[in-house]
Amino acid sequence: MKRFMETDDPWAVINHPLEPWLLKLHVLSAPAMLFAFGLIATNHIWRSLKSNIPTGRKSGVLATYTFFPLVLTGYLIQVVIDELSLEILSWSHLGLGILCTWAVLAHRYVLKPFFKKKTRKGALPVQIKKNSLNS
Repeated sequence: MKRFMETDDPWAVINHPLEPWLLKLHVLSAPAMLFAFGLIATNHIWRSLKSNIPTGRKSGVLATYTFFPLVLTGYLIQVVIDELSLEILSWSHLGLGILCTWAVLAHRYVLKPFFKKKTRKGALPVQIKKNSLNS
């Protein structure tokens, strides 16, 4: 709203009446997103990176690697006071947020056939090594 909407009132401080509420909701939901990412990282991301299964790897890695700069720019936006730096951080945060969202949706779309199977449990299917059966 802040970047793409303009008000007709030259004295307006905000561009839309919901802008302050949505910004507060966005700031308050960030710790929950960090917590959720931590849970996903321990149960899904780490095991997927260690496995040899290539399905969804590119979109998952893209989502993971864009999440860290997204968090960093989000925190820096709250403490930086230089206008040019703030503008650069704001646009970077917006772009990274769009890219991260796109990557998560692409990851979900790529893995959609796996979610339809009712027998699949956990983040990865179980694989038995042939050498371990003989030992």
